[in-house]
Amino acid sequence: MKKDVKKVVLAYSGGLDTSIILKWLQDEYKCEVVTFTADIGQGDELEAAKAKALSLGIKPENIFVEDLKEEFVRNYVFPMFRANAIYEGEYLLGTSIARPLIAKRQAQIAKQTGADGVSHGATGKGNDQVRFELGYYSQNPDLVVIAPWREWDLNSREKLLAYAKANGIDISTKPGKSPYSMDANLLHISYEGLVLEDPANAPENDMWRWVVSPKEAPNESEIIKITYEKGDPVEINGKRLTPAEILTELNRLGAKHGIGRLDIVENRFVGMKSRGCYETPGGTIMLKAHRAIESITLDKGAAHLKDELMPRYAELIYNGFWFSPEREMLQAAIDKTQEHVNGVVELELYKGNVIILGRKSENDSLFDEAFSTFEEDSVYDQTDAKGFIKLNALRFIIAGKNGRKF
Repeated sequence: MKKDVKKVVLAYSGGLDTSIILKWLQDEYKCEVVTFTADIGQGDELEAAKAKALSLGIKPENIFVEDLKEEFVRNYVFPMFRANAIYEGEYLLGTSIARPLIAKRQAQIAKQTGADGVSHGATGKGNDQVRFELGYYSQNPDLVVIAPWREWDLNSREKLLAYAKANGIDISTKPGKSPYSMDANLLHISYEGLVLEDPANAPENDMWRWVVSPKEAPNESEIIKITYEKGDPVEINGKRLTPAEILTELNRLGAKHGIGRLDIVENRFVGMKSRGCYETPGGTIMLKAHRAIESITLDKGAAHLKDELMPRYAELIYNGFWFSPEREMLQAAIDKTQEHVNGVVELELYKGNVIILGRKSENDSLFDEAFSTFEEDSVYDQTDAKGFIKLNALRFIIAGKNGRKF
């Protein structure tokens, strides 16, 4: 049953689906619509979204187009990469990490404009409906959430196009627009649908938008240095950059060298398996570089416990629980480990590969050559190892004397 709402903030891209939703909200709920378009690096022409909203009768004061790229990378992407978070061993969570920011800003705009509802264009089959709505409720539990895909009968492309035509909504396709279902931001591009719906089919070569094929990448490798402070990259080749600039430059370098393509079948939160392809060039470089600088600056116990916590942390983000006490608890623990993650990592980029050449930390390295050397040293008594081994083997020795074998 439809709830009575007077004003709704819609997460609006300016594309066909959200333009139809805009009109549908006006017709079905008889409410005032506020559009919110977040620039998180997706590369779309955002002024076009503003113009389209105006053409659909939205008041100028009810159109919000905001550049959130720096906030996205600084407050969402970087904290996630401090954890080295990957879902099911491969997915770098590019879509998952963007939804909480959009949901939070939607809720803020709702408060600012006096709106009592929010709406999104996610379908009833996917993860994004959960991510958006958990985000809304975490910010304001009194908001009415409208999810058109769970309410309307426009459940085919033919019906959507007919509705658009009947209501004068522009259905022209932008030049170069991909036929795949895509999500893009500064961290990644995702692709679903068409031939990808059969996991036995290889992706079509012309699907990929950012990353060149490793076969077509330059024959000459490129060496770069990334400087880290408290677990976050702050410089590339000695040049200090903002968070968004760091990711933008790493995307450029990774894409050029064929780094960051991924083809996986993942388990959605709602239960079904889904095949998707991803391009995450900068993120792939950051993950490898961050683990390299951690390898010399993190204590063994902290590093191993952090790796144990990571799958749970990644799952929380994938499932939409960014704004949850447990994610914040894990983040506090992760951030504590990053206090001494400072230094420089040297990497070589070559035909899809990220190769670590070296890592150095002037003040925070726990690597001590005096202890690690294979040459003669004066700091380590090798006879100590006998007692260490004997104590660790004690339970095996006792069990063996009682006739037990493992």
